[in-house]
Amino acid sequence: MLKISNSVELGDWEIELNPIRAQGAGGQNVNKVASAIHLRFDIQRSSLPPFYKERLLALGDQRISQDGVVIIKAQRFRTQEQNREDALERLRELIREAVKQRKVRKPTRPTRGSQRRRVDAKTRKGKTKALRGKVKP
Repeated sequence: MLKISNSVELGDWEIELNPIRAQGAGGQNVNKVASAIHLRFDIQRSSLPPFYKERLLALGDQRISQDGVVIIKAQRFRTQEQNREDALERLRELIREAVKQRKVRKPTRPTRGSQRRRVDAKTRKGKTKALRGKVKP
């Protein structure tokens, strides 16, 4: 059972965890031990509320496929159990970030004082550049 929030939980049947061999250097055990975890989570078939599903599918994340399946590969740690926890935590964070309310930006106008300072700075800079011209005889 993966707890997302106080009211939302995912069942174990919704998350598919497959052990795979980790990439990179590993020493003698590298070709024998499957310590990495490949997590697959189908958004459409899940028991998430519709709001969560919409926000997740609208997310432009590369871990979400065209079919609406979240694919996370966890191979940060040496043990399979740590990688399993890491994959589940990354899924939890992805779902939480998707449903987080974004602060709406209110467009503002520059103040009269800031406009005046900008124009004054431009005229000063222009006068300085005008003095750089060729000296007239």
